Amino acid sequence: MSDSETIRLQKYIADAGVCSRRSAEALIAQGEVWVNGAKAALGQKITPGVDKVTVSGKSVRAAAQPRITLAMNKPRGLVCTNEDPHHAKTIFSVLPRELSKYRFFCAGRLDMDSEGLVILTTDGDLAHRLMHPSNVVVKRYHVVLKQPFPAARLPLLVKGIVLEGERLKVERAALISPGAGGTATNLDVHMHHGKKREIRLLFTTLGYDVKRLRRYQIGALQVKGIPLHAMKILTTKEIEMLFHSPRTPHAALEASATPADS
Repeated sequence: MSDSETIRLQKYIADAGVCSRRSAEALIAQGEVWVNGAKAALGQKITPGVDKVTVSGKSVRAAAQPRITLAMNKPRGLVCTNEDPHHAKTIFSVLPRELSKYRFFCAGRLDMDSEGLVILTTDGDLAHRLMHPSNVVVKRYHVVLKQPFPAARLPLLVKGIVLEGERLKVERAALISPGAGGTATNLDVHMHHGKKREIRLLFTTLGYDVKRLRRYQIGALQVKGIPLHAMKILTTKEIEMLFHSPRTPHAALEASATPADS
């Protein structure tokens, strides 16, 4: 791209490694972004190398970092944020030394008590693709409950419940190795774009305590083969796997949403 070409402001900020494109849009709306000394507007375009951009008073320069995407097997106890005054250990604090100099985004967070597959990337466009609601990226979870869950209640997980004005739901739920009574403490749950702690809140509201929550797959990419705490750099082919979902094997005790329900 030549310096004379214009790009959207939020893309420029994301490419510079400041934050994700969605977060950049929020900062623009909050009046935290200025271009050439004037408050920026949503949808505004700028010319890299010509226009001066500041975010929260700090100058933003065009990205000089390479595009790197990592798959991490996150353990419990780490938060998915760049900075947290209440938690010193984040997923970014355990990056290998040679990668810690780059600015990574977390494309789809897991709460501190959850574990499993997390995608970290320096590519603002990829982070945007993974998190934007228009791209149906299926995320799969292994849920372990303290109390047995009956097959008869599986449709309720898909239909969802309303809590404080928001509907909590999943796209598919199945019992893993159910007993003779049609109950199990282990479930396989699929979601598209979940809200913060949505799975935990859904089960808790229904009267079931979550003992363990592990995300084992995003799209067609599995966490299998990546040790806990470890991470691997993804190839272009593996990155594309994040946007593909293989057919789910039929299970006798499961419930799923139809396209009209989603």
